[in-house]
Amino acid sequence: MSKIAFIFPGQGSQYPGMGRELEESFPAAQRVFEEADRAAGFSLSKLCFEGPAEELQLTANTQPAILTVSVAAAEVLREKGIRPDYVAGHSLGEYSALVAAGSLPLAEAV
Repeated sequence: MSKIAFIFPGQGSQYPGMGRELEESFPAAQRVFEEADRAAGFSLSKLCFEGPAEELQLTANTQPAILTVSVAAAEVLREKGIRPDYVAGHSLGEYSALVAAGSLPLAEAV
């Protein structure tokens, strides 16, 4: 029997435009970005989608941005019926894994 794992990236994987196609295509991703924007208190989604790169690369912005995109991707997979047996993350990705596992609310992680 095969198992499914969701593995989440750490800091350094950010780039302007990340998550835009997910948000435009899937209601589950839209909900994640909306919740993250509220939790962050600013348009984290705009920063992810448009940059600028210099602002996105600041640790205070990079970490919630990567986490949000990662969780959005996981929620899209769940919406499609793909459920992980395991979740793991590298560095910052550990927080994405905790959110994906249901152990940490997205708003707290952001």
